Amino acid sequence: MGEEDRAKFNYAEGSFLPRAIAMFVPPGFQQKYVSTKLGQIAYYAADNQFWTDDRPAPEQPMVFLHGFGGGSSAYEWSQVYPAFATEYQVFAPDLLGWGRSAHLQRDYTVDDYLSTIPEILEQTCSCPAIVVASSLTGAMVVRVAIARPELFRALILTAPAGLSDFGVDYSRTFISQLISTPVLDRVLYRSVLATEFGIRSFLENRQFVNRDRVIPEIIKAYLASAEQPDAEYSALSFVRGDLCFDLANYIKALETPTAILWGRQSNYTAADMGRRLAEMNPDAIRCLKTLDNVGLTPHLELPAIAVGVMRQFLTILTE
Repeated sequence: MGEEDRAKFNYAEGSFLPRAIAMFVPPGFQQKYVSTKLGQIAYYAADNQFWTDDRPAPEQPMVFLHGFGGGSSAYEWSQVYPAFATEYQVFAPDLLGWGRSAHLQRDYTVDDYLSTIPEILEQTCSCPAIVVASSLTGAMVVRVAIARPELFRALILTAPAGLSDFGVDYSRTFISQLISTPVLDRVLYRSVLATEFGIRSFLENRQFVNRDRVIPEIIKAYLASAEQPDAEYSALSFVRGDLCFDLANYIKALETPTAILWGRQSNYTAADMGRRLAEMNPDAIRCLKTLDNVGLTPHLELPAIAVGVMRQFLTILTE
């Protein structure tokens, strides 16, 4: 099988993926795979020849992990991670159940990600990594860093939340309860969540502050991921609240140098939560910045600003 065919192969299904999703690999990056105990993980790695020419390739790994939600994938960070490719060894995986990675035909659990994230880091990074992660994935990365601190040099997290933080439990919301209804859950996924209208509506009304920032490419990328075979299993596990936990129960044990970025208008996870989490562990959480006029994913809504803030964070975390 050639590299072009390999890029379209779904290892979980033994079938080929639609060509549409291939258009979202940024120039200067290649798609590769690693094997974990739960299945193949697709990831995007910088082509060193493209970025460094005859200079030595960067040695410090920098890994970008996307959040969860219908249609999520490594595309979430695709407007940001190329900006670091000349200085860092950049990797951006599609997590288990998302994008081009393996899709399991079962409900997902927190432990699925607590086990596969360190496997990804072990197989891609030759030394402790700077890990950038968003939302619920950011909260999971905190738990992985507590359990396996030797894998991490620093953390940069955007709106990290376990979605059951400080007693506010997402799994008790109306949408979570509705999606918990058997049969109806898959009907809603296919007819509402995994549609162009549903994705556009969520991005414009819940994830972004300014709907004009939701460009067609973003919608196409999310839709391409949401339409993959068996993509509903991971998405519904997330929407039901199966992956929720209280990050406040863990944050005090974190020792890895950490910086947090939060959109002030973030839905679901209020910006004040970042302050409360930072105050629980000021030794590890060295800086917290809140951005005005952005929502849940500032790196997707205002990527140039996010890059600038992350460079500030790196100076603080790695000095």
